[in-house]
Amino acid sequence: MSGISNYAENKLLDTLRNQSFSVANVYVKLHTGDPGEAGTSNAAAETTRREVTFSAASSGSMASSATVEWTNVSTTETYSHFSLWDNSTAGNCLWKGALSSSAAVTAGDTFQITSLTLTLD
Repeated sequence: MSGISNYAENKLLDTLRNQSFSVANVYVKLHTGDPGEAGTSNAAAETTRREVTFSAASSGSMASSATVEWTNVSTTETYSHFSLWDNSTAGNCLWKGALSSSAAVTAGDTFQITSLTLTLD
């Protein structure tokens, strides 16, 4: 499971009707399982969404352009998925997917998604 959310699909399709759609900032949220279509299932106990930036799209793909970091994570758990949002605390889910490999963290650890490793296609 990976890909664009229904919300973002509809917004992009509406651009063909001359409706504008833009996102000022994108935030990544961690999950311990499939986040589902709405991006709300299996949320990690580490609830902080971190801003993520992307390089320009090319050949139908784009990748994160900087490292995203959570310091002193709140809970011991295993992250396996992510969701992308248009707001740091509320907003709309834009994209969801699986991490390339699950990551077990212990409370107090730092977790990173390094530059170029969060790829959307």
